[in-house]
Amino acid sequence: MDTKKHIIVAGNIGAGKSTLVEELSRALGYVPYFEPVQENPYLEDFYRDMPRWAFHSQIYFLTHRVQSHHVLAQQPRPVVQDRSVYEDALVFARNLFLGGMMTDRDWKTYEGLYQTVTQLLPPPDLVVYIRASVATLERRIAKRGRSFEEGLDPQYLAGLNDLYEQWIGGFSLAPMMVIEGDEVDFVEDSRAMTPILGEVRQRLAGSQGLLFGEEGR
Repeated sequence: MDTKKHIIVAGNIGAGKSTLVEELSRALGYVPYFEPVQENPYLEDFYRDMPRWAFHSQIYFLTHRVQSHHVLAQQPRPVVQDRSVYEDALVFARNLFLGGMMTDRDWKTYEGLYQTVTQLLPPPDLVVYIRASVATLERRIAKRGRSFEEGLDPQYLAGLNDLYEQWIGGFSLAPMMVIEGDEVDFVEDSRAMTPILGEVRQRLAGSQGLLFGEEGR
């Protein structure tokens, strides 16, 4: 673990990504990276006419995520990142396509660009995916009390969960560690972090852990 490392923490809205990033960065001495609020110049148009502007908006987000990933790869210190370009594309952008907000033509163009640029980016050393049921997500979302998350449709969260499962099942660019968020409540119980930290250290050192799942490659 004496070389530069890049960890990505992935998961649905309310899964506990920010908490895990904070805990991992503190325990491992990594630089935490939370996606900064970036004004998307297409967002106002997108909310006014989603089918018309979804492609433009997602291209902007893709560009921003790729730039962030590239910058983090050049960072001399090890880093743990909250969310990635991978799930932004294959979960959130794909959700727009499946919901009819992007045409087949636009989706194929977007997906082709995503596949090309991500093959050129250096992959992370480890992806930690927090799997959580809709009930757990709703409980955590309610507890943190963010006004813009009020009224999130459970079906929307369930749909994102399905897409997350499809994504991690086919992800092969980096090792994947899966935390069962319904069973391992590191958000409420700090003691649950001990085995998680131990497993992350083992994965980064190149040995297979025993307590948490691995999917994808």
